[in-house]
This record gives sequence, structure tokens and C-alpha cells, in this order.
Amino acid sequence: MGPLEGIKIIEIAGIGPGPFCAMLLADMGADLIRVERAPSGNLLPGDPDNPPLDVLNRGRRSIAVDLKSPEGAEVVLRLVESADGIFEGFRPGVAERLGIGPDDCAARNPKIVYGRMTGWGQDGPLAQAAGHDINYISIAGVLGQMQRAGEKPYPPLNLVGDFGGGGLLLAFGMVCALLETQRSGEGQVVDAAMVDGAAIMMTMFYGMKAMGVWGEPPGTNILDTGAHFYDVYECADGKFLSVGAIEPKFYAELCDLAGIEQAGLPVQMSRPEWPEATAKLAEVFKTKTRDEWAAIFDGTDACATPVLDMTEAPDHPHNKERETFVERNGVVQPAPAPRFGRTEAEIQRPPAHRGQHTDEVLGEFGFSDDEITSLRDSGAVK
Repeated sequence: MGPLEGIKIIEIAGIGPGPFCAMLLADMGADLIRVERAPSGNLLPGDPDNPPLDVLNRGRRSIAVDLKSPEGAEVVLRLVESADGIFEGFRPGVAERLGIGPDDCAARNPKIVYGRMTGWGQDGPLAQAAGHDINYISIAGVLGQMQRAGEKPYPPLNLVGDFGGGGLLLAFGMVCALLETQRSGEGQVVDAAMVDGAAIMMTMFYGMKAMGVWGEPPGTNILDTGAHFYDVYECADGKFLSVGAIEPKFYAELCDLAGIEQAGLPVQMSRPEWPEATAKLAEVFKTKTRDEWAAIFDGTDACATPVLDMTEAPDHPHNKERETFVERNGVVQPAPAPRFGRTEAEIQRPPAHRGQHTDEVLGEFGFSDDEITSLRDSGAVK
């Protein structure tokens, strides 16, 4: 019974950011129909009691459609007639060539919100170029800031471009447009480009640069491991502790609990002396194991926490208390977020096998039994 209950959205299946956007919307209660490619051969039915393990695809039903056939494109347009939104992740122009572009969909449903997920956007010199997260965050000015002094940039998985700048921004854009449609009665296109999304997440740093508190080179600033009080330290057992004691009172507590005489350290905000202070803290944190330090800092304002792996994180007491992670169908996975006081978000269903709900969905959207049989016989759906 999430906050988006009653909203119907068509997801043209893609990879990475598109499925993440769909998962977020489904977790919030929207009815997501995932349109997957119908294979050229037979589509063997999957066992509903043994859902796929790709939990990024949780929460929605799946139909298999041959989008390259006119009959398959017509199936999508029929779905659009009764939907609130649709989104795709093709290169610019592909959806139009398939006959399911924004104009095609708006002709069937003027209120439709049409989301477009790309790396470079619908226009610009790179619009038709291939790329991945690492490329988008490179020209957005993000990757160049993610490095230690004297080292090469390190990609932050594909979290910034694909999921933050892409899927999350598309979900936000879709919901904004759906709200506006309720007032205007008109749909519109949401152009979500990962390069734009990655860039907007750098807004604070552009402000800091303008104020003269963020400079060059990377790895020498307050949040990029230049500062000794905002870094990761190796412990006696080879595991790591993260330290983020920026404010003076938190820094004082960190030093006190770590048994460090603050008077023996350089002044906290004296940048030229940060490397010396980093070396001293590194020496101290090497004297105990990660979990020993975690016990010392637990529940304090020292802003020091253990660096956990994916197996450890779900078992951390705080995460367990908040149920930040849940187990569904034998798979441990992050729970829906954010939380709501009244319309609780929840995982609606496990990942579906491709085409698992084709007949069910088409029937709900007004296709007759004879039409479904005809579509299956032609291979337009499977």
C-alpha cells in the first residue's frame, strides 16, 4: 500500500539504471509492467516457486514482446492507453524507429509521462555514442575528484552515474511529471541523462570551489582523503575503520577515545600538516583490530565506524534494528527506502521470469483470449 499505489508504469526492459528506477517505483507501490524482449526461439516457462536471483528486477510483472514486429509495438501502445507512464533506455531515435516513441505514445494517451534514460541525453555531440557509468562521470567532473593524492582516479563502482545520476534521477523525474500531469491533464517527456545527474550531484563542490575551500589537486581536500580526520584507516587485523570527525567537538572526542593527545597533533584545519597527522592516526589505528575500535567508538560522537563488507552489513545491530536489509526467497537484499509513516513501502513480489505474466497482464489491459492466442501464435508475445 505504498504512496504510488494505483499508478501504472510500463518499463521497457534495459540494464542497470532503468531496472533500478523501476525497482524504486515498484517498491513505492506502483504497478510496474516490465516489457522484455521475446527471444527468437521458444521461451521456456520459469518456475514461479523459484524466482530469479536478480533482485534488481523485483516488484514487477514481466511480459515478453517482440518489439521489432508491428504487432509487438501495437501491444505496447495498447498498454500505454491505460498507463500513467512509460520509460525506455534506448539510444536516441530507437524508440521512434520501433514505433513506440513519445509521439506514438502521446497519440494513444495524451496524459502519458514518457521517461527516457540515456547516458549522454537526447541531444549533444555525444548523444549517439556508446558509454558506461565510468565515461559519464568522467566528463561530469566527478571521477577526477575521486582519487588520493598522487594516485589515479578510482571508479566508485557504478553507483554515481548509473544508479544515482541515472535511475534515481529518472524515478524522481517521473514522479515530478506525474504530479504535474494531475494538475495540467497533459503528459510530457522526461529526459534523464546520467551525465546530467552525475553533474548535479557535484553542486556542493562547485560552490565550495567558488568559495575557495575546494582546490586542486584532488586528494588534498577535506572530503577526498586529504584530511586526516576524513579518511579510512587500516587496523591491526587488516580490516578498516572509517573516520569522519569534521566538526571540532567530534574530532576532540575521536582523539580522546583513541587515546591521542590532541596537543601532540597539528592544528586540525592546518592543511599543510594534514599528511603528518594522517601518518600519526594511521600508526594509532594499527594498534587494535577493527572490531576493537568499533566497540570503543560505538554509540559515540567520534564519527568512526567499521568498514563492513556485504556479508557483514546486514548483521550490524543498527541495520538489523531498522530492517535496512530483508531476506526474500532466500536472497538478502536492501529493503525499500525511504520510510513512510502511513503508506508503507514494501517489496511487492520477487523477480519474475521473462514473460511469466504475459497472458495475465494482457488480459487485464483488455486483450481478448482470441487476441492473446493470435499474438502468441505469431510470436509477437511469448
